[in-house]
Amino acid sequence: MKGTPLKLTPHSILTTVEKRISAISSLVVDDNDDDDDDDDEEEGGEDEGGEGATLEDDGPVDDVAAEAEAAGPEPFKLILEDVPPPSFAVVSSESGSVHTLTMHLGKPGHPEPIVVETGRIGRQASAAVTLTRGDTVLYATACRDKDRRDGIDFLPLSVEHQERFSSAGMTSGAFNKRDGRPAEHEILVCRLIDRPIRPLIADGWRHETQLLSWILSYDGVRTCDPLAVTASAAALWLSDVPLSKPVAAAMVGYVDGRFVLNPTLEQMKHSRLNLTVAGTKDAVLMIEGAADFLPEELMVEAVSFGHDAIRIQCQGLEELGKVAGKEKKYDSIDPFPEGLREAMESSYSSAIDDIYSSGGPGSKADQSAATSALSSLVMEEMEALYPDEKYAIKSELKDLMCRRMYELASSKSTRIDGRRLDEIRAIDADVGLFPRVHGSALFTRGQTQVVATATLGDSGMRQKIDRISGMEQKRFYLQYTFPPSCVGETGRVGAPGRREVGHGNLAERALLPALPSEEDFPYAIRVESLVTESNGSSSMASVCGGCLALMDAGVPIVSPIAGIAMGMLLKDKRDGGGVATDDNAVILSDILGTEDALGTMDFKVAGNREGITTFQLDIKCEGLTLQTMKRALDQAKVGRLHILSEMEKALRVPRAELPSTVPKVMKMKISEDSIGKVIGPGGRQIRALIEDFGLTNIDVEENGEVQLSGFDMEQIKKAKEMIVSLTSSTGGGGRRGGGGGGRGGAGGELQPRPEYVGTAPEEGKTYTGKITGIHQFGVFLEILPGAEDGSTPGLEGLCHVSDLHIERVRSCEGFVRGMNTETLEVIYLGKNKKGQHQLSRKAVLEARGVKPRGGGGRDYGGRRMESRQPDGPAVPETQMSKEEMDVIANAIENATE
Repeated sequence: MKGTPLKLTPHSILTTVEKRISAISSLVVDDNDDDDDDDDEEEGGEDEGGEGATLEDDGPVDDVAAEAEAAGPEPFKLILEDVPPPSFAVVSSESGSVHTLTMHLGKPGHPEPIVVETGRIGRQASAAVTLTRGDTVLYATACRDKDRRDGIDFLPLSVEHQERFSSAGMTSGAFNKRDGRPAEHEILVCRLIDRPIRPLIADGWRHETQLLSWILSYDGVRTCDPLAVTASAAALWLSDVPLSKPVAAAMVGYVDGRFVLNPTLEQMKHSRLNLTVAGTKDAVLMIEGAADFLPEELMVEAVSFGHDAIRIQCQGLEELGKVAGKEKKYDSIDPFPEGLREAMESSYSSAIDDIYSSGGPGSKADQSAATSALSSLVMEEMEALYPDEKYAIKSELKDLMCRRMYELASSKSTRIDGRRLDEIRAIDADVGLFPRVHGSALFTRGQTQVVATATLGDSGMRQKIDRISGMEQKRFYLQYTFPPSCVGETGRVGAPGRREVGHGNLAERALLPALPSEEDFPYAIRVESLVTESNGSSSMASVCGGCLALMDAGVPIVSPIAGIAMGMLLKDKRDGGGVATDDNAVILSDILGTEDALGTMDFKVAGNREGITTFQLDIKCEGLTLQTMKRALDQAKVGRLHILSEMEKALRVPRAELPSTVPKVMKMKISEDSIGKVIGPGGRQIRALIEDFGLTNIDVEENGEVQLSGFDMEQIKKAKEMIVSLTSSTGGGGRRGGGGGGRGGAGGELQPRPEYVGTAPEEGKTYTGKITGIHQFGVFLEILPGAEDGSTPGLEGLCHVSDLHIERVRSCEGFVRGMNTETLEVIYLGKNKKGQHQLSRKAVLEARGVKPRGGGGRDYGGRRMESRQPDGPAVPETQMSKEEMDVIANAIENATE
């Protein structure tokens, strides 16, 4: 199948739901509903919905641009550069203190070498590396505490990753301009780093260990996620922390029927696969992938393709470790007492078998109580025989439980709740639970249950994310909540933890390929999943519940999506180097919480009947062979098809109509030069349109696309007619701040807003402007009056917050309130590129020789401020009076409270 483009695409499947899209077209209307029917037929035939389901342009648009848009974008062509064969080399400096590893991965799509350097930066850390690819540079460190934390039975490993805005020549949007707490993507990268590394750190390691990584330079060509994993793992490999093998990662795309290693961001826009793989040179440790309904066979090929690149990197890191690595501190790990394993196996195996053999559906509470009682007994008896070996006893008890669970599954093909190895728990699903919610569903699988809701809104409901690759707007997002009550406990409730962020992202990626295009369904979509019961695989239950909620809301998805979690039990984790193979592993479908905790694999797979949309692999052993992974995928498909059949009993296809509580949406197109007329001075025009026509929102994009939303379609159409009238008029009105604008009543005759028709302002001239609006970004002032009878408005301009005063103003409202005035003296600076009238009070003060308090031309933060001298006649150089200076000082203090 490799190298052959797949025929199955969301576009082809969408043809099966065209009628559902047409059925809701009375709620989702394009701006072309008044045009000739002939145009509709040319675009794709008569629309059964009557209102028009395609989104075309209307209003004043350039003919050339319209023709170009009608022709459509040129198809993407994958062009891959020739790459050198796979190789690696380690070079040391003359002093022997700096060591550099250069690796060529030898795969299509990755011509640049990966360079790992150590010994030059971060020399006081246990180990530190810089990793370079092209113009992208990452810095990673590994450190451990000198003292061991006794009395704990877990690995104290923490991971942090930061995308520094300065790496892309940007500054954080925060007020203090400092990169703040981790964003969602940074949290997901932290999880990518942690998951493949944790299984390879020696059992019994109890030193607090911390991995830190930063992006220092970003070229904007490719994502840095796999590089962060490799850099952090390289630092840990060179440190004295007992990591058994080097770890590396790679990303795989699938473009034009070809696999591409570490694809560019442009290639990823056309890729049907986004797969991150991590592992050692021998086996796969972690997989994080999203796909466009790709079959299981191709996913295995993709993992194999990525693992080839991982193998080269791991071999290179092995060589680097020989010259730059520190001796591993295995002497800090106490060996298990001799004879402990045998003593526990002979004494407690039968008791564990009795607990696991007595299980049945809904036996979680009874088994948990029996296991807890046995654990207390084991600790009491074994600590008497092996004092000061609390951790060793706990670890051996856990291994013993895992081995007994494996014996039950391998010898009797039975699990601790009485199910077969591939059997799915009982499923119950219901939809339409809540009357005012757009879509809702209750999905129950065994003792795992979620309540999912779907909310539809206009483009203003999109989730905005600021990243070093630029501002992103997510039209669809899923938010997952796991309260302590779902497992019968109490605990912290508040901001989502890393686990909740990761599970929500996984479920979101599972549903994303099934959504209709924005052209067919121009709504922003939010899905929430509240876990109300949990006994394994709540994230995959969120996929199923979220899908049903979308269908209940009337979202015309391509097809239903279901998810399943697969598990694995090993004969003995210590045998065979800890690598899972077909000889020592048992695969389980739809795992329980106990099977997840004691097992060695959590493999989540989601998709429809034709292919996979996402899958995620986490393991606790030293790797997984591709053959074993393929067996797990095949078994997961059988379970996924069964779950889909059960879901269809609740709701087979999306509802034909959107709920009445969903706002109706209309889209249209105006020329970019007319944007200012729609928005009006200080946003007054767009607010007037929303208020007068009872709309919920009007969103205007930079390219002239306008989306109107409200609950009354007749009022939306009238608002559209008003916008057409405004943008068809001539004269005044620059973009976001010129003259122009008008309003019409909800039911009256539509008239364009009158425009300023008086004398044009002179650049460099001082005006006394009347304050007409105060906003966070500046103050609007009327500097020239309109007609006395009010038939035409005055001319307004904006004095930006940076031009209000010679010192920094933190609050325009506080500043103006402190001055206790309705007018300001400003100099007219002319129009900017967007046609906005610009004013400056700061220029007036500078012309008068007023200097900032404290001298030096600096603001409160000590930053030197640029002086802007206006063109035109000079303002008389007069000093401000003491009373005026006192007013200014008072205003500044109010603005900075």
